[in-house]
Amino acid sequence: MSSKYGLKNKKLAAWVAGIEDLCKPDKVAVYNGSKEEYDSLFKEITASGLAKKLDPEKRPNSFHFCSDPSDVARVEDRTYIASRSKDDAGPTNNWIDPEQLKKNMLKLYKGCMKGRTLFVIPFSMGPIGSPISKIGIEITDSPYVVLNMHIMTRVGTKVLDTLGEDGEFIPCLHSVGKPLADGESDNGKWPCAPIEQKYISHFPEENLIWSYGSGYGGNALLGKKCLALRIASAMARREGWMAEHMLILRLTNPKGKKYHIAAAFPSACGKTNLAMLQPTIPGWKCECIGDDIAWMKIAPDGSLRAINPEYGFFGVAPGTSVKSNPVAMETIRANTIFTNCVVTDDNDVWWEGMGTPCKGGTDWKGRKWTPESGEKGAHPNARFTAPAGQCPVICPDWEDPQGVPIDIFVFGGRRTSVVPLVTEAFDWDHGVYLGATAASEPTAAALDVKSAIRRDPFAMLPFCGYNMADYWQHWFNMGDKLGARAPKIFYVNWFRKSPDGKWLWPGFGDNARVLKWMCERLDGVAKGRKTPIGILPEKNELDLSGLKISGGELDELMAVDTATWKHELDDVASFMGKFGDRLPQRMKVQFDNMKKRLSK
Repeated sequence: MSSKYGLKNKKLAAWVAGIEDLCKPDKVAVYNGSKEEYDSLFKEITASGLAKKLDPEKRPNSFHFCSDPSDVARVEDRTYIASRSKDDAGPTNNWIDPEQLKKNMLKLYKGCMKGRTLFVIPFSMGPIGSPISKIGIEITDSPYVVLNMHIMTRVGTKVLDTLGEDGEFIPCLHSVGKPLADGESDNGKWPCAPIEQKYISHFPEENLIWSYGSGYGGNALLGKKCLALRIASAMARREGWMAEHMLILRLTNPKGKKYHIAAAFPSACGKTNLAMLQPTIPGWKCECIGDDIAWMKIAPDGSLRAINPEYGFFGVAPGTSVKSNPVAMETIRANTIFTNCVVTDDNDVWWEGMGTPCKGGTDWKGRKWTPESGEKGAHPNARFTAPAGQCPVICPDWEDPQGVPIDIFVFGGRRTSVVPLVTEAFDWDHGVYLGATAASEPTAAALDVKSAIRRDPFAMLPFCGYNMADYWQHWFNMGDKLGARAPKIFYVNWFRKSPDGKWLWPGFGDNARVLKWMCERLDGVAKGRKTPIGILPEKNELDLSGLKISGGELDELMAVDTATWKHELDDVASFMGKFGDRLPQRMKVQFDNMKKRLSK
């Protein structure tokens, strides 16, 4: 039996009817995911003045949006994990009692979609029907969200068919929080609510997401960080799998052997660049499977298999150039949504760090702009949304419903000193310790040494949907289940500098040389050398052919100064102390082992 909107799933039909009654939209539309519907919605939104169609010769089927200046990024201090117990959310999350939070938000949701269309977006995170995938339903009153979700996830009728009459889904409710009075319109301006009314709320015990007041990025595209990490991480712990903030790539050696690598880095550490790596060493090939999120389950054969649950890339535009990431630049040549960039006088997009000149145009705030204007034309968090399938180096197996078998985990951070170029963990537990203590320095200086280090465990600090200490224990548990099939774990630092401030490692395509050494360690070809912090390459084990790196520079890249590392332990102890009795015993053992090794 179908509902009045053709929804056969009883639970879904009842939920949509309830939200319609609460939010009072002018109409309801179930998004079918067709190209015709996508094009029609863009035509409508462009006519309203909210989107601008770019020059079809320069940027086919691409559009630009300007958001409100108050709505340009994730709002961490308005992002909540609402578990019944505050301890279950842990010290790294904002917590509100779930009943109180719902009470607050229901007042805001009442009548919030007046004058707007309530869109129902059925979406699959991962290939439709994959044993690793999950289905979500997002209700939103934002056409911008519908269009971005069309690119970022698999949407529409096929998802509803897979859901069936009784299938389970994750309900995701979103509103921009700006109802319209009779006869009122947005007048081409980005709708959102004031900052104090913005809520990005997660109820992990109910697999439920409520978002209000922001129309931007992960605050509104609820399949992104909200479902794919915060809710999925809690689901993964309960169900015995992994939801991680990781890129996935396939590296193939000259003999045709394939290696699959999943890597976690905090922001500004080259994650997208590594996902789209172009190796500088002859005969090695790299293919992209995903640039941001990995969902992993243990397969019947005992291997850990991963999918990219997303369908597109939601990348930071500023700094992306032909030099830094030629593959990304080719990926966004067409069929792309841009947000908060400069629209040039010849109706293309531009941003700082693009590597091409711009005479002038309209900046992200809608004002006339030239390079002499005295401020940046694109917002630092300006974005592109592009289909992953049109990436020139997308892996042929990126949509394999069974996933790809992960051989190697890589963690890293941005450190100008202390941390060597590459370190291998002694074993799984030591690798979990390396991931848990991952840290970066901010790109701007002027802070004292201690506060300049930001611990970002597994690059999951803003995205773990429950107590981070329990998350570490889950990693230990997964290692126990995987046993001999557990991937090897490494830690990298592309950003080390010499004492006079010079970058010691060229980075970009040359990072393949470090990945090559990891593969050779996996195959037992490279011996490595033991140090107190882990296993490092022996001299001459790294392939440096064609690079101009002196012996002294290589020594500096690989230096392990025990006195500095002992000082590092003080900061680690302070960070781990936040978790009190929840800190896993095995983490304490790893800390003590590191302390003993450094004291020898």
